[in-house]
Amino acid sequence: MAAKGWFILKLLMFQGLFISRPQEDFDFFYFVLQWPGAYCDTNRPCCYPTSGKPAADFGIHGLWPNYNDGSFPSNCDPDSQFDRSQISDLVSSLKQNWPTLACPSNEGFKFWEHEWEKHGTCSESVMDQHEYFENALKLKDKADLLQILTNSGINPDDGFYNLKKISNAIEDAIGFTPGIECNKDSERNNQLDQIYICVDTSGTEFIECPVLPRRRCPTRVQFPKF
Repeated sequence: MAAKGWFILKLLMFQGLFISRPQEDFDFFYFVLQWPGAYCDTNRPCCYPTSGKPAADFGIHGLWPNYNDGSFPSNCDPDSQFDRSQISDLVSSLKQNWPTLACPSNEGFKFWEHEWEKHGTCSESVMDQHEYFENALKLKDKADLLQILTNSGINPDDGFYNLKKISNAIEDAIGFTPGIECNKDSERNNQLDQIYICVDTSGTEFIECPVLPRRRCPTRVQFPKF
């Protein structure tokens, strides 16, 4: 009887009915950076952090584990709650490079808590909470997107730019093709919103994207002021 029970248990595990995919089972990260001018120039509420208006620079949105088929794990470990004491030495840099634009105005801890609990807990096999945020900050240093774009004559001046030129500028600088997402402002202009750069499972090195985000942009997009 025991042998039969073990066989049934193994069958359920094989079929994915007993347990979900293990939290370390992911294929790569999306490192996502967002342009604040596009975030705020929509119908959604936009509030500056309590520290004041962020710099006119791309801000980190998150470091997200992903599967090669385009799906992703989330909220992998409810017991691994965000602990701000673990990132106390990073707070100043996080406020500068990973600012919140959510309302009501706040310091940013709610944003970072959400990102850790939804995405970071799915990468605990390779990094702890401090490493998760530290790695994201290091990745942003490696990809200074605003400098990359302005060096190619692509400026946040409300002008419209060729999408391929934007993509090529980033690829030439980091060596890999980015994913680019747009949103629309109140006048229905397509705006440069988010840049996706793929990262290996260590969370430290850029790689070619196994799959690009589904939301795409037209051939010309606006780079709004902030």
